This record gives sequence, structure tokens and C-alpha cells, in this order.
Amino acid sequence: MQPPLEIAAEAGDMEAMYYLGEANRLLSRGLSQAALDWYYQAAQNGDPHAMLRLFDGGACEQGDVCPEDGGDWPQEALELTLPKAEAGDAEAMAALYNIYYYVKDPDEAEAMKWLRRAAEAGHVESMNLLGEIARNDEKGYPNDIERLEAAEVWFRQAAEGGYAPSMNNLASVLNHLDQPDEAWEWITKASEAGHMNGRGWLAACNIEPEEAGRELCRSAPAPDPAKGWAMFLAIHEEAPGSSSENALRAYRDSVTPEQREEGEEGEEGEEMMDEWLNRE
Repeated sequence: MQPPLEIAAEAGDMEAMYYLGEANRLLSRGLSQAALDWYYQAAQNGDPHAMLRLFDGGACEQGDVCPEDGGDWPQEALELTLPKAEAGDAEAMAALYNIYYYVKDPDEAEAMKWLRRAAEAGHVESMNLLGEIARNDEKGYPNDIERLEAAEVWFRQAAEGGYAPSMNNLASVLNHLDQPDEAWEWITKASEAGHMNGRGWLAACNIEPEEAGRELCRSAPAPDPAKGWAMFLAIHEEAPGSSSENALRAYRDSVTPEQREEGEEGEEGEEMMDEWLNRE
């Protein structure tokens, strides 16, 4: 992922600088010099998330990479971001949710206030996060149904705003609320929007709709194992990794050799697989 990010970062793209920092941090399992350099570039361009990463890695104490005014990185992020949020910037409002947990006196109420304001301003990632918080809020909602119903409100708003992770989350919530028809509608939309889990559910329901744990398949069309196998192959070709390898291994014995051949070989198989390649 780094070569195209470097092109964007060198052209001045702040978000690319931040993600180059993330890539190098993950590769080195810590704040390497390369990660620090990219985070610092992003921070100098005003990225509050990069500032928080520099704080996490002890950049100021260990590497003497500090804000120019001599303060700490969370305070720098707050002073930069708060005026933008107060001026109506939804991205800044969302960033404050994280920043308020980092400042010297963490303020959960203030953090939640800005997260809600970001969601109300149309920030879909904040809507999705509020849905996840509601889904796990055992103190605020005493039973599973209340938690699911509270989460549904936020997931639906973000899903209708085009946010693929929320389409996937909404499908799961609706399935647990025993609304299989709409659950299948949203998992299909998640797949069409490029969400790997949504695509994987479509593939699985074409192969093993009756298996335990397949409640989401209740409203799926009639299964087509060859199609499901072709979809898993397409996922593996575009996003190879342990997840796609495990799926192919897990479902292989549920697809006959003839069905596998139909989904992967010959002109018809190639067309079936090509149908699922190079989508979103």
C-alpha cells in the first residue's frame, strides 16, 4: 500500500502521510523512525490523529519530537481542533471524541457530546461508532433488545448515508431483531458497497444456508454453490490473506468437484468469477 500513498503524501495529502505512519508503525510493531517521520509530517499539516499517535509513542519524551510551543501533543491537537469543531467542521467534531480522552483531565461527557454533534452533522463514522457504543451499553440499556434497537437507529442513519460498515452492522442487528428480509437486503447492499464481510455472507449463503449460525441466510435466494465458490475465489484474488484462505478451506468440502469446476474453470467459470472481481 505504501507506493501509492507516498505519491499522494509527497503531493501534500495529509491523510496519506498519516496512513504511511500507520503502515510503518504496524510493520515495525512500534514507533519506528519512518513511522515517526510520517506522523510528524501529518501533525505539522494539522492532523490531530497523527498528534495522538506521536503522544502514544512517546515521541516528545523519547525522540524530542514535540510541538513547537513546547506543549504536549494532545493539548496541541485540542487547541487546533476545537475552533474548527465550533465552526461546524464535522471531521473536527469527530476527532474531539478521541482527543478528550487524551488530555490531562479526560472528559468522557465532553467527548460524547462532540461525537453526537459530529453524527448530527452527518459524519457517518461517528454514527457508526454511536451504534457500536449503544450495542454494547449494558448500563444504559438493561436488555439485549433495547441495546439492539438503540444501535439500529445509528447504524441505519449511517447505512442510508452510504457507509458500508454500517450496512453490515445494520444487517446483523436486524437479523438479531428477527427481521430477516431487511437483514438480507442490507447485507446485500454491504457487499455491493465493497464490504468484505457482506460479500462473504453472500458467498456462504450460496453454499451452506442451512448450517448452524446461518440465520442471516433465512431470506436469501435459492443457493448456488458454484456461484458461492466463485465469489470466495474472487475475494481471495482481490484481498488474499488468512481470512480468504480459511474461507476456501472451510467451504471446499461443501462444494462438489463439479460445482468447484463450474465456479473456477472453463469459460463459464471465468465469467462467473469475473463478475465478482474489480467491483467496489
